[in-house]
Amino acid sequence: MTQTTPQSAQSAADIDIDLQSLVTEVVALAMKAGATDAEAVAREGDEFSVNVRMGEVETITESGSRALGLRVFAGKRSASTSTSDLTPAGVRKLVEGAIALARITEEDPFAGLPEAAEFGAGEFGAAPGEASSADDLHLYFEDVYSLPAAERVEWARRCEAAALKADPRIKNSDGGSFDASTGRRAMANSRGFVGGYRSSYAGVSAAPLAVDADGKMQRDGWWSSARRFADLESPEAVGAEAARRTLRRLGARRVPTQRVPIVFSPEAARTLIGSLFEAVSGDAVWRGASFLAGKLGETIAAPKLTLIDDNLMILPNGAGGFGSSPFDAEGLPSRRTAVIEQGVLKSYLLNTYTARKLEMKSTHNAARGLAGAPGIGCGNLFVLPGALSEERILGELEAGLYVTSLMGFGVNVVTGDYSRGATGLWIENGELTHAVEEVTIAGNLCEMLKNITAIGSDLEFRTAIASPTLRIDGMTVAGS
Repeated sequence: MTQTTPQSAQSAADIDIDLQSLVTEVVALAMKAGATDAEAVAREGDEFSVNVRMGEVETITESGSRALGLRVFAGKRSASTSTSDLTPAGVRKLVEGAIALARITEEDPFAGLPEAAEFGAGEFGAAPGEASSADDLHLYFEDVYSLPAAERVEWARRCEAAALKADPRIKNSDGGSFDASTGRRAMANSRGFVGGYRSSYAGVSAAPLAVDADGKMQRDGWWSSARRFADLESPEAVGAEAARRTLRRLGARRVPTQRVPIVFSPEAARTLIGSLFEAVSGDAVWRGASFLAGKLGETIAAPKLTLIDDNLMILPNGAGGFGSSPFDAEGLPSRRTAVIEQGVLKSYLLNTYTARKLEMKSTHNAARGLAGAPGIGCGNLFVLPGALSEERILGELEAGLYVTSLMGFGVNVVTGDYSRGATGLWIENGELTHAVEEVTIAGNLCEMLKNITAIGSDLEFRTAIASPTLRIDGMTVAGS
């Protein structure tokens, strides 16, 4: 067993710092030092993680951190720095370093903070210069640490044990785990914005291994995640589902190369939506490195498809979505954006920089770490569900492949070419028959989007990107 408790976490926990006051002060220091604009971000968090394998604790990690980032502008020149030293001397060094770097960088005519008017009222009716209320989004729940450490370990054990006892063919395990974390983020800039919010997370998972009659081993897993501990599925339910998914992979074999309909399970469809996010990202679009560049207003998908990015989502359990936040990484109020509506490309996802490059407006999708310029991120990105159950979609097929997981990185966002290793289950006469492995599914995203012939009703949020079951016709399964 290994246990990790970084010293930085202990020392950070011993110092009570108002992060919003800190970032406000840092911005003021940067402006006093000669910056024409400045933006400061502070983060702190703590995390607990335990992994149990075959009933024995393998790793326990408890950690905490606190750090500060600063981005400054000298006209159209900019630079960023970060530090975990939040003493007055450390903050002063951070500011001085950022100013010095900004003065020697090249000018960029598109660089700069959002215009002051863009920090206006958001979905919650926030006044200009104020963040929308994080409390309304329900991002933080104290109960993620309600279990004593010993009981957190027991949850991991119970989850793995439930998987191991489900069937005698399950003889080994990659482990059971339990995780919990909380975090706080604060941000301020010289345009008058100051905001902050807290968030929480808890999760439990298992990954059993099963052996078939020929001695061939298969692995799968399942998990439950939530912002609130009370919303987690029981470890026994998670372990049993992990076992079911592993057992159905036994006896897997290749199938002949052929063109058949592909049914993407919600887990596999989520990765497809992730690739689509890359294509609508402003970074790829302004560089001309996306097959969707220049296609705003055009029909790019089947009329059944509507893709939404919602940074303000509240889940059915009353907690905020995994991608929800009151403001983006530039302080702009969060919003809901229709990316694709009934097959028509309505919007790219943009931060301030890419919006200026494309002569558009930011969609408030800036994302960033502590250092560096903002990139593009999504909030809760999801496909609107249809009316068909997964069983109905499968039942309409004489033959096809039900994809449960994908491997590799064979997606070319520039051309839309799509080719990935896949595992799943073969569909015959509307029924799932045998497991399939060592095959590749291939197509082109331009055609795949237009060939979506069914969308399931089974939308469920387990991460920030979600999709119901999708059926796509005209793809190739490359096997034996």
